[in-house]
Amino acid sequence: MIYFDNAATTRALPEVAEKMRWMLCEQYGNPASVSAMGLAVEKEIRRAAETIANGIRAKADEIFFTSGGTEGDNWAIYGTAEGYRRQGKHFITTEIEHPAVKNPMKHLEEQGCAVTWLKVDRKGHISLEELENALRPDTVLVSIILLNNETGVVQDAAAIGKLIKEKNPDTLFHVDAVQAFGKYPIDVEKMKIDLLTMSGHKIHGPKGVGMLYMRKGLKVKPLMLGGGQQRGQRPGTENGPGAAALGVAADVAFRSMAESIDHVREVKKILLDGILAMPDTQLNGDSLEEASPYVLNVTFRGLRSEVLLHALESKGIVVSAGSACDSKKKIGSPVLTAMGLPFSEIEGAIRFSFSRYSTVEEAKECLAALEELVPFLRKYNR
Repeated sequence: MIYFDNAATTRALPEVAEKMRWMLCEQYGNPASVSAMGLAVEKEIRRAAETIANGIRAKADEIFFTSGGTEGDNWAIYGTAEGYRRQGKHFITTEIEHPAVKNPMKHLEEQGCAVTWLKVDRKGHISLEELENALRPDTVLVSIILLNNETGVVQDAAAIGKLIKEKNPDTLFHVDAVQAFGKYPIDVEKMKIDLLTMSGHKIHGPKGVGMLYMRKGLKVKPLMLGGGQQRGQRPGTENGPGAAALGVAADVAFRSMAESIDHVREVKKILLDGILAMPDTQLNGDSLEEASPYVLNVTFRGLRSEVLLHALESKGIVVSAGSACDSKKKIGSPVLTAMGLPFSEIEGAIRFSFSRYSTVEEAKECLAALEELVPFLRKYNR
């Protein structure tokens, strides 16, 4: 099987699985316990926090373990809204956010808050000028995805953070880094990031665990009330196995980041060059050099993405549709729609997403399958 759907989830590393097994079956104490086993689990959690913090230039006590990216995004948004309600009720985000950000923002609008939705250009970038004009004295949070999950387009977080803090130092900057963490250099100090979310299963870690970075001193409120775990910010028995395994995955990702980026870019280039050599195809988003090497979104005109997806799957190649579109209702991907693509280009969009374990040979095999399937399917699609 060729697995090119790594933006959806990744295979866990053997060392991650072994860490989980060891923690679940042997080192299974409650980290809140003062027993030797409990203290050992607490040490594992602390070590994982230190690994993650060092990789993004944060401090270990600014790392809070969550159930994943969705919880982290919700916490950053709702926790800020609750903690800073006296400062204001204005929020800024973009039209290309993941639903874990988009839907909480819509809910805030229903609760009487004001949300400014930044537009993007044809390649998927926001306008810094539009952001500057949108910032107000009562803007409490700007939430922007760093690396888009559909197109791989990367926003200039350093420029965005600098602009926010120069215009209104009290406005918080939240970054959804679920697709970027461990695959793109992140420096929360340089980028002026106050809140950042990630999810373990995107970097060969376990599902059901993630992280929220929260700059020390913020007034962000917890989502839940209960015990005093995680410095009183997230109650409930801590997920020691998940946190420890996430630390292992993060360590591998940080140590191999530069090498992995170069390798994955080569894989993406071979597939992209071959696809664009085929008639009636187009790249959606930024160029190979500017976008993340981990995500490739292309349109095969004259085809429906679902048809091509299943045809590839029949050959053992797993990809995803660039849009969950309904041709009868003419509804396409909100991300590609926000970028200004017509439905005729959206309905044939496919997302290929890679990992450090994707190979050049797999890219060539996938390309050969596409060269066989696309003309055949187009012939019967007319």
